[in-house]
Amino acid sequence: MKHRAMEADPHGSTSAARRPHDSAGLAARRTALQILLRVERDRAFADVLLGRRLHGFAAADRRLITQLVLGSISWQGRLDFELSHYSARPLAQLAPEVLAALRMGLFQVRILSRIPQHAAVDTAVSLTRELAGAAGAGFVNAVLRNTIRIPVALPPRAANETEYLAVAYSHPRWLVEKLIAWFGLPAAESLMAANNQPAPNALRLNLARGTVEDLVARLARDGMTVARRGRFPETVILNGAPVLEGETWRAGFFQLQAEASQLVTRLLAPCAQAFVIDCAAAPGGKATHLAQLIGPNGKILALDLKFSGLINMRSAAARLGHRNLLIVRADTSEPLPVRPRCARFVLLDAPCTGLGTLREHPEIRWRLSAPDIERMAALQKRMLGRAAAAVTAGGVMVYAVCSIAPQEGPEVIGAFLADNPDFKVDQTPPAAEQLKGILDRKGYMRTRPDIDGLDGFFAARLKRCG
Repeated sequence: MKHRAMEADPHGSTSAARRPHDSAGLAARRTALQILLRVERDRAFADVLLGRRLHGFAAADRRLITQLVLGSISWQGRLDFELSHYSARPLAQLAPEVLAALRMGLFQVRILSRIPQHAAVDTAVSLTRELAGAAGAGFVNAVLRNTIRIPVALPPRAANETEYLAVAYSHPRWLVEKLIAWFGLPAAESLMAANNQPAPNALRLNLARGTVEDLVARLARDGMTVARRGRFPETVILNGAPVLEGETWRAGFFQLQAEASQLVTRLLAPCAQAFVIDCAAAPGGKATHLAQLIGPNGKILALDLKFSGLINMRSAAARLGHRNLLIVRADTSEPLPVRPRCARFVLLDAPCTGLGTLREHPEIRWRLSAPDIERMAALQKRMLGRAAAAVTAGGVMVYAVCSIAPQEGPEVIGAFLADNPDFKVDQTPPAAEQLKGILDRKGYMRTRPDIDGLDGFFAARLKRCG
């Protein structure tokens, strides 16, 4: 029954329009469950699937689907801790459809208090029956009703604080230990709590398509409302989820881009008509932002190794109307396909663990392990050395990662500066006023969701002095 239910369209969609007897709530939960199955089974990313599947749902249902998907993944550790007390079989031995339905059902019962418990159980049972048959539905019904009758207590904090924090805030134990070592216990706990909150839905408006007021009005006609403006003229924060299949998206009026990511581009601050090299540029958020900032008479050389990422970047550039991107497949950990010291502006938004983006990408916390941090740091150091070779005398380079791990941020920069004395940190970038409160006394850009509401990024603007 799993395959029959998922064959309705190539992406696994079985919309409310194809099931006329569904309630809107059941259709929304079915979509959420299908996304959760793809994330678990295919190691897909939830935010990408959400972007593809929310079109056609009302705003309230889009919010519900997003909350169910991201919340069930974020709270997976805590949910599994409780479910393991009620399941006679190890959770790893359950059918994926059954386990996903249990997690999503318990998330509604335990975390989303506004949803009636009986409704959460009933819809979980109905969806399990569709995907796993009557036996699976009966098992889900029994387990979830037990969770309502007899909640499981958290581990006692006094006995083992790390275990308590891992369950209470649903982070893997190794990551809890790292966060405490990096930031201390109070800050680590604050950060973990923030990681389980929804991230702001930030858009970067394409001001080549119209004024801010005109674009905001067009967003409203597409079902999106702006909650507030961001730090820059092109930045707005939505009240709810963006609509990625509407007229404004297709016409290139906006691009999805977290505000911290936009800060990185602004930190580079290329001048109009500049030539900029963007290393590791896919999927193109920063590259297209740079293209907007330098104007049509400038040129962006966008490099990346992943062919699929280059295709996505080319599509984004075409949709946004940017014709000043030259897209080249290249491995930035090897010598760049350019002359040495040829560019005044270079950006390296390096591949990283993504530990600063656990709100948007909660699945990351369950896929990473401690050795991944050092592995990524080694790659980042190689890539930074290659990118630096392209910076001309007096030119600048921004190194950035969406990670809060010190090994991927200040330690990479420290090692680079020790080996490259002709570079120094630019502590007074052109955008210093707009970055006020974001730059520390060393000139490093650091953001954290529990401090300023932004994703956890590290960035440094480096200037070549000789």
